[in-house]
Amino acid sequence: MDSSDALIARFLALHPKTIDLSLGRIQRLLGQLGNPERRLPPVIHVAGTNGKGSTIAFMRAILESAGLAVHVYTSPHLVRFHERIRLGHFGGGRYVTEDRLVEAFRRCEAVNAGEPITVFEITTAAAILIFSEEPADVLLLEVGLGGRFDATNVIDKPAAAVVTPIGHDHAEYLGTTLQAIAKEKAGIFKRGCPAIIAPQDYAEADQTLVSEAERIGASPLLIGQQDFSVHEEGGRLVYQDERGLLDLPRPKLIGRHQFINAGTAIAALRAAGFEQFETSAFEAGLTRAEWPGRLQRLSRGRLPEIAPKDCELWLDGGHNLDGGRVLAAAMADQSERNDAPFVIIAGMLGTKDAQAFFKNFFGLAREVIAVPIAGQIAARPADEVAAIAASVGLTTSTAPSVETALASLHNYMWDKAPRILICGSLYLAGEVLAANGTLPE
Repeated sequence: MDSSDALIARFLALHPKTIDLSLGRIQRLLGQLGNPERRLPPVIHVAGTNGKGSTIAFMRAILESAGLAVHVYTSPHLVRFHERIRLGHFGGGRYVTEDRLVEAFRRCEAVNAGEPITVFEITTAAAILIFSEEPADVLLLEVGLGGRFDATNVIDKPAAAVVTPIGHDHAEYLGTTLQAIAKEKAGIFKRGCPAIIAPQDYAEADQTLVSEAERIGASPLLIGQQDFSVHEEGGRLVYQDERGLLDLPRPKLIGRHQFINAGTAIAALRAAGFEQFETSAFEAGLTRAEWPGRLQRLSRGRLPEIAPKDCELWLDGGHNLDGGRVLAAAMADQSERNDAPFVIIAGMLGTKDAQAFFKNFFGLAREVIAVPIAGQIAARPADEVAAIAASVGLTTSTAPSVETALASLHNYMWDKAPRILICGSLYLAGEVLAANGTLPE
C-alpha cells in the first residue's frame, strides 16, 4: 500500500505551482466528497503572520484542561506531516495515524481524478474529511497562508475567527504593504461571527483589520487593548474583559509575546462560547501549553551532548522581521538573568528577508554561525546567510551543519558557557528536532 509520503509526492504532479491561492479547486473537491466542511464541530479559525501556532497551543491546552476533545489543524509540520492533524480525545489529542491518513489521501485522490489542485489544498481536504468523521467538541483551524483565498477558508460560519499580530512576510502572495497583508488575513471574518483581533504591532494593520471586520458585519468584534487587555504583573498574567479579571500564572511558553498570544487565546475562547470554564482550566492551560520549535529549550537529546557543557540551547523557527524582534527581546530577557555569551546558529530560505531578521540581534549576539538547510532547494547557502548577517554589523562564520557549529563552540575561551539560539527557519527547526531525537508529540 502507498505510504502518506508517496501519496504526497504524487500530489505534487497535480498542479504546476506549489502555492496558488484560490478557493475554487478545494470547493470543487469538497463538494465531490459530500461537503465534509459542513459536518465539523465548532471551528475557531486562526490567521496572522506571527503567533498563530502559539495561540492555538494555548487554546488547545485550556480546552483540554476543561475536559473537552479538541481537533487541531496546523502547518507546516516540523518533522512528519502527521503533526498537522491532531485528533481530539478525552485527556488529550493524538496525531493522526498513518493508516487513517493514507485512507483519507486515497479517497481524495480518487475523487479528484487527476484534476489540478495544490498539495496544500488536497491535504487540507483530507484533513477536513478526517475531522468530519471523528467526534470532537471543537476544531482549531490554522490558516496556511493569507486567509481570503487560503484552502482553510471554506468554513461558512466559524464559532470565532482570530487574527494574531500581522507583519511583513510572503509579499509575493499577500502584497508589500501592511494594509494589503491585513486585508488578506481579514478574509476569514464572516458576517455575524465573532472576530478577535490580537493587539497589533502596527497601526496600519490594526486599522485595516477593524475596518474589514466592520465592513463584513462580524459581531461581536473584539479588539485587543480596547475590548480585552493582557499584561504581566508580578510575574503573572493579568487578563481583563467585560466579564471581569483573570489573575493567571505566567505562560509556559517563553517570551513576552506569549502573554499577548495567551490573552488572545482566552478572548477567542470566550467569544466562541467557551466562557463558562473554571479559572482552573485557564490556569492549567497556560502552564501546560506545548508548541515545539518555538523558543523551545533543548535540554535532552543528542545535540546538548555535542554542545559545550552547561550551555543553554534554544530552538525557534522564527524567520521574519517581527519574529526576529520577539526572539531578540526574549534573548535579551534571558541575558538580564544570566549574561552568558549569546551565539546564533542560523539557516534561512532565500524567500525570507534575512537582513531584516538579523538587524534585531545587532549589539546582542556575539556571533552568527550560518549553516545550510538540508533538502531545501530554496535555502540560502551558508556563506550567503553569513554575508547578510555581516552586512548589519554582526560577527559571522559558517559551518556545514548544526552539529559542526555546536562542536566548534568548544574552541571559544569564554568565562561562561554560551547561550545558543538555533533559528531562521521552521525547516531548520524540524531538521534539528529530528537530529536531536526529540520529535514533536
